[in-house]
Amino acid sequence: MGALLAINPIAFSIGPLAVHWYGLILGLGAVVGMLIAMREGKRFGLPQELFMDILLFGVPSAIICARIYYVAFQWDQYKDNPLKVFAIWEGGIAIYGALIGAVICAVIYTRIKGYSFWRIADLCAPGLFAGQLIGRWGNFVNQEAYGGEVSETFLRDTLHLPNFIVNQMNIEGVFHHPTFLYESLWNLVGILLIFVIRRRNFVRAGEIFIGYFIWYAIGRFFIEALRTDSLAFQGPNWLASLIHGMWTPMTWFGFEEGYLDAAYGNVRISQLVAILFFVIAIALIIIRRKNGQANIRYSDPIVSSKLSTALPAVDEKHRVEGAAPSAGTDKKPSNDDPLRKE
Repeated sequence: MGALLAINPIAFSIGPLAVHWYGLILGLGAVVGMLIAMREGKRFGLPQELFMDILLFGVPSAIICARIYYVAFQWDQYKDNPLKVFAIWEGGIAIYGALIGAVICAVIYTRIKGYSFWRIADLCAPGLFAGQLIGRWGNFVNQEAYGGEVSETFLRDTLHLPNFIVNQMNIEGVFHHPTFLYESLWNLVGILLIFVIRRRNFVRAGEIFIGYFIWYAIGRFFIEALRTDSLAFQGPNWLASLIHGMWTPMTWFGFEEGYLDAAYGNVRISQLVAILFFVIAIALIIIRRKNGQANIRYSDPIVSSKLSTALPAVDEKHRVEGAAPSAGTDKKPSNDDPLRKE
């Protein structure tokens, strides 16, 4: 019955060209993410074209790096037929590679435009969550990136999922964890958290973007172990035991790890990368606060260093990034915290 009710991955065809739901859903996620960033950027007086250009250059960069990341860990599948590396339509991209590619592109582009990477990245963080939230439904349509076996009762009575999700998780007569849904909901909570805290006084420039990696890494670590298609490698037993032990709390909620062939590897790469991202992100927050790189608040005005002929907008409540005191002012220096309180 599952095969009959599975969603057709092809949305429509134009002559010999088949348009897949996966591509349409990923495109929708990218556009929604851009619109969210544009809306927040408008509050800071930033040109809307800035975010359009970031999307225009960032998407190809993300796809290329996502493919490189995947192929690097699956080289045995491609070494005898290198041309298959370019057959991206056959599947095989990794979200961590996509994030690395997007960040590299954004760093270069914001530097060219004279903006602080951290300030622009903060504005894009909720859009990244939105893009991933929507994009995971492309995995749902393709019946991929799912978890280990579960009972139909677990999906219907424990998780209370609607029929269209339960039916799509019936793959060749076996029901599976809808890990796409778990990650999608985790990203939704991440967006809501950003909307709540981003304009609080304690938030410094760059910390919303760094927080995105912290939140995503936590969710990905626990969700990844449920999957049966994880990229993996043969690591030392102590590392495999450590990661398994960190994941153990999931068993308290009735979850079990997805099958991972011991001959293929014993350490899931995405789990290890998630741990590294988490540690690096926490360290970045601490280091940037200690060395003074986080003196600017999220809500402070954003000014391009390339607009040297234009006077930055003055905001009574916020200090302008990089702006010096006006000549001739009769206001005496204050011994207060340089971060003006709102």
